Amino acid sequence: MGVAAKKMGTVAVMMLWMAFLCCHAAQGQRRRQLRFDGKRGEFRILQVADMHYGNGKRTPCEDVFPQQMPTCSDLNTTAFIRRLILAEKPDFIVFTGDNIFGFDASDPASSMNAAFAPAISSNIPWAAVLGNHDQESTLSREGVMKHIVGMKNTLSQVNPSEAHVIDGYGNYNLEVHGVEGSHLANKSVLNLYFLDSGDYSTVPAIPGYGWIKPSQQLWFQRTSFKLQRSYMNKPEPQRGPAPGLAYFHIPLPEYASFDSSNFTAGDVKAVFTGHDHLNDFCGELTGINLCYAGGFGYHAYGKAGWARRARMVVASLEKKQRKDRGEQLSLSKHGNVLMMNTSLLLMARCSGAKVPAMIVATAAQKEDEMEKGSRSNVSSL
Repeated sequence: MGVAAKKMGTVAVMMLWMAFLCCHAAQGQRRRQLRFDGKRGEFRILQVADMHYGNGKRTPCEDVFPQQMPTCSDLNTTAFIRRLILAEKPDFIVFTGDNIFGFDASDPASSMNAAFAPAISSNIPWAAVLGNHDQESTLSREGVMKHIVGMKNTLSQVNPSEAHVIDGYGNYNLEVHGVEGSHLANKSVLNLYFLDSGDYSTVPAIPGYGWIKPSQQLWFQRTSFKLQRSYMNKPEPQRGPAPGLAYFHIPLPEYASFDSSNFTAGDVKAVFTGHDHLNDFCGELTGINLCYAGGFGYHAYGKAGWARRARMVVASLEKKQRKDRGEQLSLSKHGNVLMMNTSLLLMARCSGAKVPAMIVATAAQKEDEMEKGSRSNVSSL
């Protein structure tokens, strides 16, 4: 009995040690630090909106040409993501909601595993927020977000630990530090905010979709002020706040007349949303870039001939030869300190298992074509 007890004790210790290692590894993974690439001086973000992933190859495409239907499924969405990752080499991937289409996902956990698989296998850090369809299967919004948080390589969070009362699931921020070895290596030079814009209104007098609540805005303001203070304080104090980008699913009602009062902390320079699959508009209003991502998933509604698309944001550092020989970062559309390129990445057509061709057009080029009523770069493919 003594020998058996000793063996059982040894096994128990080993199991505890393995559990500790697994837990430690998971925590280390979630703490993976985002930072600018030292060689390129860039931080590249791929935004994927509205995958609407269902049950894989059994889930048909929506709104493609009739001849494409027999061979088109969720697998085309998977092929698109893989192609973009290989072509664009992002440093970070953001999924901005409706990642799965709950009504057609018989096993939401399996659907999420398949939907995010290209990001996971690429070993690129990624994050996600929820849309209005993610919870429409057998998991609640909290359950969906908890599953995402437990996946490999994700930096997603259920909610900030410091916010004891906050609406929704998937409100958090991430910091992008300066180049490793530089004097800003331990400072966040680009702040990323993620918010749960809800699913549907719970107020009878207000029909339609959900929205960002005051508790979330309060958390955002406090977090932003804290980050601004840290950036402008010692060590290595900077003259102004680091810029911020915000990601969520449902555009704010004020999107048509958005200004800095919606994000009164003052550091957000661009907002990226999904939800409207046929809208890829990106423009600037009162100093804030407002961008839709356009529809990505082949099981999402669209329009036959309208290419599935994603948005690529490239933030570029430029070294300034000053007395402190430091790096400056600011977000401006035309400035020479940092260029934020908001390119559209278009998938031309659906053709079964084959990966279609992809074209890249800058947002400005795309908007010019829209104003002229031209669709030559899409319809000719």
